[in-house]
Amino acid sequence: MQNIKDLFEVFPRAGRVEWIGIRPERRGEVSVVESVEVSTKGGLAGDHYSGQSGNRHVTLIQAEHLPVVAALTGRDALDPALLRRNLVISGINLLALKDHRLQIGDPASGGVVLQITGQCHPCSKMETALGPGGYNAMRGHGGLTAKVIQGGTIGAGDPVVVLH
Repeated sequence: MQNIKDLFEVFPRAGRVEWIGIRPERRGEVSVVESVEVSTKGGLAGDHYSGQSGNRHVTLIQAEHLPVVAALTGRDALDPALLRRNLVISGINLLALKDHRLQIGDPASGGVVLQITGQCHPCSKMETALGPGGYNAMRGHGGLTAKVIQGGTIGAGDPVVVLH
């Protein structure tokens, strides 16, 4: 039998980048892109956080949570752009990634490496974007923030692997 600490390191499969969005200006519209350049100095090229230091270069949200938030707000589906996150990731439990690093992209070239830095809590904009109750619908489903450790390119469809 494995102990709990060992189980924290076991992920059954790789995840996948399903969607990429950047916000060129604060409070501005989200632009959907197929790929984005990522650097350790500035995060995602073209994003309003680009060039800022800190632990929030990239925001990630769980693809499997989108139908839950949609249901909680009375919608059939939910456009990820409304949630204002950078990456929608499927197939891997993001909330289990506290204190982990992720590799996104081609492992042969090293891919982009992100350090998970914390939760990305919803803001009051969710009430406007999703309607009454949108803020509470997002609580517990807001995703994560990450710092760029190794730059490169992230593209839709790229694998997401937990590094140990």
